[in-house]
Amino acid sequence: MTNKTKVLIIDDDINICELIRLYLEKEGFEAFPVYNGIKALDAFKENTPNIVILDIMLPGADGWQVCREIRKISSIPIIMLTAKGETFDKVLGLELGADDYMVKPFEPKELVARVKAVLRRYEHKEIDVQEVVYPNLVINRTNYSAKVNGKEIEFTPKELELLFFLASNPNKVFTREQLLEQVWGFDFYGDSRTVDVHVKRLREKMELDNQMWQLKTVWGVGYKFEVK
Repeated sequence: MTNKTKVLIIDDDINICELIRLYLEKEGFEAFPVYNGIKALDAFKENTPNIVILDIMLPGADGWQVCREIRKISSIPIIMLTAKGETFDKVLGLELGADDYMVKPFEPKELVARVKAVLRRYEHKEIDVQEVVYPNLVINRTNYSAKVNGKEIEFTPKELELLFFLASNPNKVFTREQLLEQVWGFDFYGDSRTVDVHVKRLREKMELDNQMWQLKTVWGVGYKFEVK
């Protein structure tokens, strides 16, 4: 890593911010701590970081709100770092677009390793095609937008990523486990029903009818984006 790789640390605990900053800078990162949820959004726009480490319990605006606002304008990686370790909180964070989730107390060296791993995955994504186009369907992963029949459809970040991944691999069947790994990450704490729920939501929002493509269930296996 070079010192040009910027990390925005958003946590109201000054000691934790300082600890993370020291470990990151030792590895060649440039770190910017912010202690308030509202100020975090301004700091994000001013510093244009490469990755964000985000606490949930923040004054001003909580981590959920900050994550939502960042995802409206950027797809850069977000690692949630929080004392809230319940499965519900992990799932919610990942649903809102976080790329990884660590629970306090944590090992600083592991956090640095996760920062590097998430950045590698993100950089690999960035060299791929960022837009998929089919008749009456355009999916853009850069600005997290999608149009069906010329109409803008609002998807959650994970809904859009799932649709983008399937549409990028037309007529290829994926198991639920493969989709969890590819879209949610290898350390996702959910189960295969998460995929079923997201596919159901995608179908409902797109109101599919007589399209040249469709999200098809392959019984006993998983799903595919079928192109006719």
